[in-house]
Amino acid sequence: MNQPAELTWREGQVPVSQRFDDPYFSLENGLEETAYVFLDGNDLPARFRDGFHIAELGFGTGLNLLAALALWRESNQSGKLHFTSFEAFPMAPKDMLAAQAAFPALAALSDELAPHWTAGETAFQTDDLVFTLVLGDARKTVSNIAQKADAWFLDGFSPAKNPELWEPALMAQIAAQTAPQGTAATYTAAGFVRRALAEAGFDVTRRTGFGRKRHMTTARML
Repeated sequence: MNQPAELTWREGQVPVSQRFDDPYFSLENGLEETAYVFLDGNDLPARFRDGFHIAELGFGTGLNLLAALALWRESNQSGKLHFTSFEAFPMAPKDMLAAQAAFPALAALSDELAPHWTAGETAFQTDDLVFTLVLGDARKTVSNIAQKADAWFLDGFSPAKNPELWEPALMAQIAAQTAPQGTAATYTAAGFVRRALAEAGFDVTRRTGFGRKRHMTTARML
């Protein structure tokens, strides 16, 4: 049985995981950080094409999904974006929508997808999106992904607080489920994370981080 996310709220708008004592995003620049780390970090929208598949560790508030789909539409893509996210501790729909309200630029898209969350759907399609939410421990579910990913958003909580989502065995599973020339990006530049990605077969690069973070990590499958 999946365990729901247990939250407190910072400044009334930023959800903080009680389990991991870590915020889901920065109120000051959460959307900008998503764009910098996960979208630009995976060379998007340049690589978009019909059927492009993004896979994500840590669905959280759904912010990354909204940002990716918004970019898909802004870049006038045809066809469908595929997005698969792995989440062990799902937010209640009301909490997820409350968190998304912190980003007015995504309000219309949030409202568009809201009925799927309130209905408890974990898989659905729209005119331009094929979405799947895989609930449970990613260490047990990543290997069952239906389609190899073209890009990974590695967005678990801090490696210091949620090391399970960064361990070498899981990075190896992610590599095995990455398409040729596929990429990955994450906000962390922790040495053991970069080593795990490199050992799994990725060409790993440390680049300038967003805001006050000195560095982040990008990776490309060799």
